[in-house]
Amino acid sequence: MTLDRLLAEIQTRAEREQAEVRQQLETEKARLLRERDERAAAIRTEGRTQAEAEARRERAQRVAGARMRARKLVYEAEERAMSASLDSVRALLRDFTQGDEYPEVLRRMSAVASDEFGKDVRLSGRAEDAALLKSLAGRGFDPTPQPILGGLIAETPDGKRRLSLSFDELLRLREDRVRALLA
Repeated sequence: MTLDRLLAEIQTRAEREQAEVRQQLETEKARLLRERDERAAAIRTEGRTQAEAEARRERAQRVAGARMRARKLVYEAEERAMSASLDSVRALLRDFTQGDEYPEVLRRMSAVASDEFGKDVRLSGRAEDAALLKSLAGRGFDPTPQPILGGLIAETPDGKRRLSLSFDELLRLREDRVRALLA
């Protein structure tokens, strides 16, 4: 083998190996670019998915908050209407105390109090009802005026037991029923 031929063969082999290395380099470069693009696409997809999920959660929270505020406003409006209705009931009771039937109601209340506590019951009520209560209770009348809409308050002579038959208390005790009727 001649030196020129050996040199040509070495050069051919070097070029072949260089071509193979370049081919491997291009293949590796393409693989790395493909992996990079796939990772970037996966990251974008995951980010988009997370953003959409976060947006859905945010919308759901806002809708839930809006519903809660709406319920609160409805409840407050119903309470204002109910309060106005109860105020009108109180006004009707005040008007009732000016009517002709009211003295009979006080007599019946006095009879209930006497049945409950005995004949020595102490009665008190509004200043406007003092004359009628004094005639009903006699010496068991307590002249101290009570801040009530109407009705009376009965006590045992020793003051240990008390029965409030005031319109305020009767309305308070039956407020749930009144609310149900007014609703």
